[in-house]
Amino acid sequence: MKVYILNTGYLETDKNNVVGGATMGTYSSPYVKNEWIKLPVMSILIDHPDGKILYDLGSNPEAMNGYWPKNLQEIYPLHQTEEQRLENQLALCGTKPEEIKKVIISHMHLDHAGNLNMFKHADIYVSKVDFMYAQTIVRLNADPSTHGGYIKSDLDVSVKQYHLVEEDYEFASSVEIINLPGHTPGLLGLVIHLEKEGTLIFPQDCVYNSEIYGPPIKASGLLYDNISFFKSIKKVKEIQKKHDAKVFFAHDSEFFKTIKTAPKYYE
Repeated sequence: MKVYILNTGYLETDKNNVVGGATMGTYSSPYVKNEWIKLPVMSILIDHPDGKILYDLGSNPEAMNGYWPKNLQEIYPLHQTEEQRLENQLALCGTKPEEIKKVIISHMHLDHAGNLNMFKHADIYVSKVDFMYAQTIVRLNADPSTHGGYIKSDLDVSVKQYHLVEEDYEFASSVEIINLPGHTPGLLGLVIHLEKEGTLIFPQDCVYNSEIYGPPIKASGLLYDNISFFKSIKKVKEIQKKHDAKVFFAHDSEFFKTIKTAPKYYE
């Protein structure tokens, strides 16, 4: 089994959206300068003996051309080269979108479900509570600026079958799905056990970066449920300790420089 990390570009944003209270004024220093940071966006291709599995889909390449509403283009601008488009990252691994029959989406936000239209032929696995919440929020009114991190066009894609996940379970041999709610109502992480390089944990936006992971654990700037968020990070830490695992931080630009990206792989 091989695991490829696909580099699908990066977002930019105010650090306060990532680490809660990253820059805060005080009585003595009421005026502080914010920090504008880069957030790498990754997808994960698992070349499994039972068939290729794709985890997360990055952002739609037309995001900055009107596919995203203007407010999200301002808050989270996407930067993506032609090579970083998902189909071209897959090509680096000798894979075409149509070869992938199973897709797992951690949650339905714009930088994780943005290329769902490429996989209408596939079985799609997503957190039940996040899927239901996302479908509801984009249909309450027609104003996309009120839909948070969800894009209605991403959610309107008809696929072979949606599978709504509620429990932790073994998805395939040596590949486990774990539920990590908090950032959104539901979020699916992956635990992958490799023969040579041990256990890899992909918690996605449960753990934006190493600063949030701690110690001490810090809150994200954007949370649906802060109590569940901290419980989920502790769950990741317990799994890491149990398996002496490597945790892959979802949007950490310094960490991203240290990992192998496609066409290199973990095995």
